[in-house]
Amino acid sequence: MTQIKDIGEQGILEKLQRFCPPGMIGDDAAVLLTSPEKSLVVTTDVLVDGVHFSDVTTSPEDAGWRAVAANLSDLAAMGATPMGITIGLALPGEVMVSWVERLYQGMTECLQKYNTVIVGGDIVRSPVTTIAITAFGQVHPQRIIRRSAAQVGDAIIVTGVHGASHAGLQLLLHPELRQNLTNAEQRTLITVHQRPQPRLDVLPILWQILESYSPSHHPPIAGMDSSDGLADAILQICRASGVGAILQSSLITLPGSFQHWLTPEKALEYALYGGEDFELVLCLPEVIANHLVTTLGESAAIVGTITTGSQVVLQDKEQKKREKLQIFRGFQHFTH
Repeated sequence: MTQIKDIGEQGILEKLQRFCPPGMIGDDAAVLLTSPEKSLVVTTDVLVDGVHFSDVTTSPEDAGWRAVAANLSDLAAMGATPMGITIGLALPGEVMVSWVERLYQGMTECLQKYNTVIVGGDIVRSPVTTIAITAFGQVHPQRIIRRSAAQVGDAIIVTGVHGASHAGLQLLLHPELRQNLTNAEQRTLITVHQRPQPRLDVLPILWQILESYSPSHHPPIAGMDSSDGLADAILQICRASGVGAILQSSLITLPGSFQHWLTPEKALEYALYGGEDFELVLCLPEVIANHLVTTLGESAAIVGTITTGSQVVLQDKEQKKREKLQIFRGFQHFTH
């Protein structure tokens, strides 16, 4: 089995060039053409072996997919369409060449789904395997989604289900938890963790609905993705916008399999604080929000309302229990 140190930097670069479009690699930098009247959106995400991925929970292909999906999800959270990515790869010399090729295969599989390509990068030696991806996208200035744009009275929309990725991770780390789930249920939860789907598919639908209400001037769109947890996303939006929120716990969509092995309290904890679901959290005027949820069907739900003040509370179905959300309860670097 060939290791990175056996073929060196130029050798591994030569092998990885086949994952890039012909003619794109070879100069000191990539050149990307943006459309007129579009803004360039740039995001960077760093993933470290043992923190964001490991051989226990992800194959090289899955690690590559997840690395790309995290960046594309950030673009979706800004309303941007992806154009390309660059990859910074730090590797110990003992890493197998085949591992790196499989990593790039997973990246390519995710990128192809969203018509995006690898346009460059860098490779260095390091004691710890680290993947740093910078993604480039473009968006019309009027369609930029910002955390600071939430307005009092907006409905809070959440796409997809929440808690599934954390559940999948727990099943991978603790196989004994699988006994109460069917093979299909296990596979579904694990796949959500290993192969998250950035919600770029929501954007064209959102733009079409906005155009139908106001072709010349869109209302402000607030939002972000839920990669650090649903609670974190809503709290970050409210803090940036200077508003509060009331969430209805009964409206948060959970995986159906949760009822087989998690208490309602634990299921809600997974949904709010588990993280890495890579769904969108959007704040829109109520009439537009209802239209979007109706169009997306089971893929979205209105879970609350933006309010005055700064308090963000969770309310149960009977509206008897109110609980303040905790911003530092989800994953935070340097505190775990």
